[in-house]
Amino acid sequence: MSEPISALNHASYDGIASVKECGLQGMITLRGDLSDKLLDKAVKDATGQKAPGQREALVKGDTGVCWMSSDELLVLVPYAEVGAKLLAMTAALSGTHALAVNVSDARAVFSVSGNHARDVMGKLAPVDFSPQAFQPGQIRRTRLAQVAGAFWMDDADTFRVVCFRSAADYVFKLLKTAAQPGSEVGAYNR
Repeated sequence: MSEPISALNHASYDGIASVKECGLQGMITLRGDLSDKLLDKAVKDATGQKAPGQREALVKGDTGVCWMSSDELLVLVPYAEVGAKLLAMTAALSGTHALAVNVSDARAVFSVSGNHARDVMGKLAPVDFSPQAFQPGQIRRTRLAQVAGAFWMDDADTFRVVCFRSAADYVFKLLKTAAQPGSEVGAYNR
């Protein structure tokens, strides 16, 4: 059997910010009533985190949970554990109106980091990236130029970007172009 590989096999670029494809990430889309106590418990058992509030990302490393919409969460777990976590989550939600699906291989994940990471992201998405408006622990689900994407901040200088695997090359090239040396905007400098 072949070994799984990420969409761009750890492609990277260093410019005004560092852009890296993060590799394999376990991801489970969980749909249901986000106020359901069984759903909250299933999320906590899988990630150690409570179900997040609106536009909240509770992520540490490759484990956590992100709010995606009023009835959808993105559960992050180590890639090697996604099968077991999905089985446990499905069992815990038995009898509850919910759907949990492994979407790990349908997504790509990038990191954008450095002093000008906000400049890079600000060129691609219709979001206020000022430190007062967008901080670690928040998530946005929107457009990255012409494709759907979501992103959150791991820390004050690092974004994690998720897109469909089929758009991974396009998103990498967008991020790389936005990170070209000399393209600093300076709108978000601290």
